[in-house]
Order: sequence, then structure tokens, then C-alpha cells
Amino acid sequence: MFSKDEWTQQELLKNKNELEKKGIKVILIDTILKPIENVETMLYNPPLMQELPENTVFVFYCDTGKTTKERLEYYKKKFPKHKCISLKGGRGYFRPNLQFFEKSDNNE
Repeated sequence: MFSKDEWTQQELLKNKNELEKKGIKVILIDTILKPIENVETMLYNPPLMQELPENTVFVFYCDTGKTTKERLEYYKKKFPKHKCISLKGGRGYFRPNLQFFEKSDNNE
């Protein structure tokens, strides 16, 4: 899950679901002042972000994902007590209606 520096939207939804079951918060961080529709996001605000629990996962996004990927090492140094990931494709590739459904034993 944390072996890569980037998550696709599908990986974000799946990993967020799994981590939140373990009590770990996953937050999309808006670095471009453009919130994504139908998804809870938080504006990039280092003082406020530092106050969040240490195991919180920050998923940074920009328009294309390129800038946040390039800045990821900076974010990791700035927030060493948190996990930092870049959203692959950024806001441009995000599909607000894409949902993750868990497979249950009844769906076979």
C-alpha cells in the first residue's frame, strides 16, 4: 500500500476504505485551491495539518499530479510523522462518481 509514492483514484478509494477500518484517517490535500466535487478535501495548511494524528495519510493533488509528485520529498520532510502520497493524474483524472465496492461473500 505504501510501497509507491502515487496512488490512482481507485487505489485511493480502496486504501482509504481499508485504512479507515483500522482507525487511520486518509485526507485529500488540495494544493491548487480547486476542491474536487463530491469528495472531502482539505486545503494545504501546514499548521492545521501538523495538528492531525501522526498516523494520518495525506494524499496531495494538483491539476495533473505532476507537481505534487515532484514536491513529494518536500512534503515528506515537512510532515515526517505522517504518510505522504501523490494522487496520480491529479484533479484532471479524478472521476467524482467512481466508487469502490467491497466484494462480499454474497456477490460471487
